[in-house]
Amino acid sequence: MIEYRDNQSLDPVDVARVFEASGISRPTTDIPRIARMFANANIVISAWDGARLVGVSRALTDYSYCCYLSDLAVDVAYQKQGIGQALIRRTQSILGEEVSLILMSAPGAMAYYPKVGFALADNAYVIRRKR
Repeated sequence: MIEYRDNQSLDPVDVARVFEASGISRPTTDIPRIARMFANANIVISAWDGARLVGVSRALTDYSYCCYLSDLAVDVAYQKQGIGQALIRRTQSILGEEVSLILMSAPGAMAYYPKVGFALADNAYVIRRKR
């Protein structure tokens, strides 16, 4: 049975392992950067199979108007079990109905997000990171 935890401190090595096992592209060899990413997040939801971290979401928000869901990753061995959707729903429950949830999808996940309630936006812009 999967257990969900809100805002629990996570070992960045475990997070990097989940990122790698999920197929998401993140700087997994830069553990200090992963640690900073999670230390500065407003909402972190983690999914656990016993003592094993199997999924994670990380969000940045003002708790009033908008929230950027920066990471949503589930170990491929645990995908298609509703864990990603549960991570999203738990984030939404913390935010409430006044806050929009926004994300940038990896190309391989474009078909997933409409299935869990996201609408495609055609009015977004980005200045990409250099590294």
